[in-house]
Amino acid sequence: MRWRKLGNVFCAAGEHPWMLTHAANPVAERRHGDVFRVYFSARDAQRRAHIGYVDIDLSAPQKILSLSDAPVIAPGETGLFDDSGTSMGCLVHHDGKRYLYYLGWNLGVTVPWRNSIGLAVSEGPDSPFVKVSRAPVMDRSDTDPFSISYPWVLVDGNRWRMWYGSNLSWGTGTRQEEMSHLFKYAESDDGRNWRRDGTIALPFKDETEYAMSKPTVVRDADLYRMWYSYRGDAYRIGYADSPDGVSWTRRDELAGIGPSESGWDVDTVCYPCVFDHAGERFMLYNGSRYGDTGFGLAVLEK
Repeated sequence: MRWRKLGNVFCAAGEHPWMLTHAANPVAERRHGDVFRVYFSARDAQRRAHIGYVDIDLSAPQKILSLSDAPVIAPGETGLFDDSGTSMGCLVHHDGKRYLYYLGWNLGVTVPWRNSIGLAVSEGPDSPFVKVSRAPVMDRSDTDPFSISYPWVLVDGNRWRMWYGSNLSWGTGTRQEEMSHLFKYAESDDGRNWRRDGTIALPFKDETEYAMSKPTVVRDADLYRMWYSYRGDAYRIGYADSPDGVSWTRRDELAGIGPSESGWDVDTVCYPCVFDHAGERFMLYNGSRYGDTGFGLAVLEK
């Protein structure tokens, strides 16, 4: 497996007060023909994440066709689970509706942050996304007592399946490197009420790793395939596969993409989103500084 990089596509540069910097956590949605909408997380002056989008043509991805004038999803009112930011998780099309799962941020005192998963639903391809509740659809629990993070959701037959991040520990809470954050698995009948038993989807490779983030899962005829971010010193993109979506085998050496020798992704690659179009497989991903240098596009070589 080898990905051919097509270059940096977009980075926020003060287009709106809520879009001063970053274009993190990119997620693709086909609109028509070769035109795709890419949702991403931008930041305002208080560094709060807001979800926006750009429309691009995959045949000329650096040409921006349109840019959102207002946030698709904005932070909630003071005291809510998403008052400190809303970051892009994933998008699911089902029965004519669009389900946008996002990460709500609360800044902490004893620990840096607490995250929960929110949901907004659109009734059609051009209808706005509306939060289904002021509360999260998936929050901390006895199964996930510390914090949870970016979900990836697939409708697989009659099951909604989610792979998401969960903290096993914060350590002392004073250093990010002390946390232990990996992927777990959950199921649902309706996309809103989730069953979870603590099943760990993907373990750490060794003691140098302390965080895994932003899984993206594709179901092929023979396997489920997952790309994700993992880190010790810096984020890299890893790869795993599974016969059933529950028991995964890490094969990071097959990920096929890494930092460039120079430029916007010189020291980091992270937050992948893999999707198929017109017989080809594409990957959106972030580079240095967690999306501060924007997102790029790559295509899988055959």
